[in-house]
Amino acid sequence: MGEIGPLARTILGKLGSAVLVLFVVATVAFGLVRISGDPLALLLPPDASPEQAAGLAAGLGLDRPLWQQYLSYLGGLLRGDLGTSIFYDQPVTSLIADRLPATALLAVSALLLALVVAVPAGIVSAVRRGTRTDSAIGVAVLVGQSVPAFWTGIVLILLFAVSLRILPAAGYGSAANLVLPAVTLSIYSLAVIARLLRTSLVDVLSADFVRTARAKGAGPTRVVVGHALRNAALPVVTVIGLELGSLLGGAILTEQVFSWPGIGRLAVEAITNRDFPLVQGTVLFFAVVFVLVNLLVDLSYSVLDPRVRLRA
Repeated sequence: MGEIGPLARTILGKLGSAVLVLFVVATVAFGLVRISGDPLALLLPPDASPEQAAGLAAGLGLDRPLWQQYLSYLGGLLRGDLGTSIFYDQPVTSLIADRLPATALLAVSALLLALVVAVPAGIVSAVRRGTRTDSAIGVAVLVGQSVPAFWTGIVLILLFAVSLRILPAAGYGSAANLVLPAVTLSIYSLAVIARLLRTSLVDVLSADFVRTARAKGAGPTRVVVGHALRNAALPVVTVIGLELGSLLGGAILTEQVFSWPGIGRLAVEAITNRDFPLVQGTVLFFAVVFVLVNLLVDLSYSVLDPRVRLRA
């Protein structure tokens, strides 16, 4: 019971911080969308009469004082109600739920692809540091971190869809449709994970316990996989967790380039249409994802590093 108490207090503290962050994000989103413009100007025809504008504003609740709209918005959040989309005339939660599978599929596929390539690349670069292989991986990583995702997506479309015609440029529903968006979205994360893993592994490989393992006759594979990799994984796990959140949020541009029907594209449509409830809902969704990912990353420390569990 002595260990459970402090650990439970730590978890409760992190949950309290997460709720505070979400409250701030919800408040900022509420304020920003209301200084972006009048949604009635988009919804009404140019020759609409003042009576028509007043009727639509009353129907959407936009004729009430701002503080009443804010309190109503917070009350809805407490009930799990994100409001009704002005443009689609559907509950925001339903719209997000409909688009969530496409975004999750794209983000998880991109993360898995990044891990499959980045982990071996980081290990090889660390083990063979100072060689031409290390330099080549370093250049590739630098390019991957420097090139914008939308530019990569356009180049891949021109190469594989327009010139070679072996993959579709847009669409959703098949494995072929997933290839180009997942590759585009994974490149930056791949470069970040590979670079960090190399740096962390180089530091660990020079540690005393690794030299002791080598002195006891452990082979190169056992030294790297059995001793060094787990100790080098702690900062990498942090970045992987953050990258998953970034992939979900960063899918906005990729979904636009490839006409992928995910939440990122839904958010762009909401901003274009000045759909207040939908903009607030998508912003809050991405915030919840980031907060949950960070919370899980923090809790995973206690599993990977016993010293963290003791401090908790």
